[in-house]
Amino acid sequence: MKDTYTNGHSERVAKYTAMIAKEMGYDEETVEKYYRIGLLHDVGKVGIPKAVLNKPGKLTDEEYDVIKEHTTKGHEVLKDISAVPELAVGALSHHERHDGKGYPNGLSGNDIPEVARIIAVADSFDAMYSDRQYRKQMDFEKVLSIIREVSGTQLNPEVVDAFFRLVDKGEIRAVEARETAGNESLPD
Repeated sequence: MKDTYTNGHSERVAKYTAMIAKEMGYDEETVEKYYRIGLLHDVGKVGIPKAVLNKPGKLTDEEYDVIKEHTTKGHEVLKDISAVPELAVGALSHHERHDGKGYPNGLSGNDIPEVARIIAVADSFDAMYSDRQYRKQMDFEKVLSIIREVSGTQLNPEVVDAFFRLVDKGEIRAVEARETAGNESLPD
């Protein structure tokens, strides 16, 4: 990827996505498929100018519009991979919001593909809990508070509930511990 954040971010989002899917009761084959989809959810960023991706300050409205194109660019890259058609769906729809105010298509509720609903929670958590070009990592408890606050508006409440079950079991924090220790394996 063009920026160092996206590579590590995609790996973590894939792990969180798989963990949430497993917590929601998906079979192992689906969990593994969702992991791969999570890994490629931001592939469209390859089509975004490096200067915009790595900008250290606040994006202008025009730059933000360019960043938002990564969803449709990712869909274009992945749409012809017939072995896993959901790859393109994950890239296209992971910024849709439960209340319909997301992008690129303004989908809401159950119209958002399930894998994209799961990736949205994983992506939101990791985006806030990671250092970014324009800000430092947020405090873990602050991130959890924000996710609770946007459950039912930005994020699907059932997926958020599964995420918080993992938090309560200590499994989300365990990913961070494994990352620090250098263990990059798929979570159990």
